[in-house]
Amino acid sequence: MREHLDAFPVSLMCRVLSVSRSGYYRWVDREKSPRQQRECRERQIIDTYATYKARYGAPRIAKELHAIGQPCSVNFVANILKLQGLKAHNGKAFNYGSHALTMHNVAENLLWRRFGANKPNEKWTTDITYIWVEKQWLYLAAVMDLYSRSIVGWSLDTSMTEALITDALRMAFERRDIKPGLIIHYDRGIQYRAQKYIDFMRRHDAVPSMSRKGNCWDNAPMESFFSRLKVELIYTQQFHSIEDARSSIFEYIEIFYNRLRRHSSIGYVAPAEFEQMTALAA
Repeated sequence: MREHLDAFPVSLMCRVLSVSRSGYYRWVDREKSPRQQRECRERQIIDTYATYKARYGAPRIAKELHAIGQPCSVNFVANILKLQGLKAHNGKAFNYGSHALTMHNVAENLLWRRFGANKPNEKWTTDITYIWVEKQWLYLAAVMDLYSRSIVGWSLDTSMTEALITDALRMAFERRDIKPGLIIHYDRGIQYRAQKYIDFMRRHDAVPSMSRKGNCWDNAPMESFFSRLKVELIYTQQFHSIEDARSSIFEYIEIFYNRLRRHSSIGYVAPAEFEQMTALAA
């Protein structure tokens, strides 16, 4: 029933399947077993480690989890990191190598944290996040229109490549009526500095903008979206396959976030409703 909530009301499905509504809601709210709770915590720890690109060790990861209402002891976090062979890249033993110091195709920061926009398709921002599914990573690239905070393009894959971010941007270009001069902002990740990606962007007359080195707040709206996605979806479910994850992410972005979720920065309406309201007022 839960998989079909976007198509049918709960009352109708309960009546057809001869299930009581109270019984259904008790099942939804049922307590997780200790094993399920531990597995959920492990996914959260690994995901937080990846989200901060291996820069955080156990103390900071524990604080991040506490900040989103998922308290976890430092010792428990440290044990999970040790079991997974994960170590923060902030110690003297970590060797970055000469390649990490070489930065090609670095663009100017055109936003400087001015995240407001006067019209649709004036400023976009994009980034990649990590999702742990059945002992492997999935990578989600998303593109946000800063005018309405709508996710206009996204892509999911098992590898973090130039193709992943290009597919997300291609979806956005196909969906939106863009004009020359559109600013597209992203961080300094190697995928976003790939020449083919930059050429693809410029063929659509878009202008690249890049965060300063190591400054996640230069792309705060995208970081905020990924944080809400994980708190409201990823941390609440255990995906058993890539397709299971893809289906849930599609529902979250395309149905819930873009069309239903109220956003504080646009007057507590959903992105789609905000764009409709402003279009009628124009």
